[in-house]
Amino acid sequence: MKISEVEFGSLLTYSPHGNSVKEEESKAVMRNLKNDNVLSSGILTSEYFARAIKKDIKKFPFANYFNSNTILVPTPKSSLLKPDTLWVPRRITTALINNGLGKASEECLERVIALPKSSKSIPANRPKPLQHYESMRVKKLLFDPEEIVLVDDVVTRGATILGAVNRLAEVFPNTRIRAFAVMRTMSNPEEFSEIVDPCVGTIRLSGENARRKP
Repeated sequence: MKISEVEFGSLLTYSPHGNSVKEEESKAVMRNLKNDNVLSSGILTSEYFARAIKKDIKKFPFANYFNSNTILVPTPKSSLLKPDTLWVPRRITTALINNGLGKASEECLERVIALPKSSKSIPANRPKPLQHYESMRVKKLLFDPEEIVLVDDVVTRGATILGAVNRLAEVFPNTRIRAFAVMRTMSNPEEFSEIVDPCVGTIRLSGENARRKP
């Protein structure tokens, strides 16, 4: 892999280990997002956050991610995609495009080798960026995008994103590629402050692993 650092943006945070009222609320938001649940307002979680981003886009540090040239690419699931299964990043990209946030959504990145799900693995056994890279392939588009934003629901360390961006960069070497995750994990409860905590940061290759900041 030639790319060792990726810029990413994120809107929300959640604390998996804290037990305060706000931290419990963050876990509930995460579950709604991971399952793309229908909210009390009657709309899907993916649509709710797409509308929220659209409403206040100029206030967010990642505002320029969603311009008229941006192609949104949903991040593949860890398992192989089966017909009629829930693929939340695809729903998020669709909702973002429907709200005018980007040029188009392209499902050009796919998983060809299934990997263990990170959320169900102990940290030492979670797939590393190189494993994600080797388990994906890119389908060439009819054009070379000026900009690509890889879209995910939740980012923890960023191994999937780092592997995926390296795959995309091989096929689109002249394209600016960044990543966006609706929510990021704050594993240290002391680093969690608010559920809505927009940021732009970096995901770096550190040895064999990925490191995300913030």
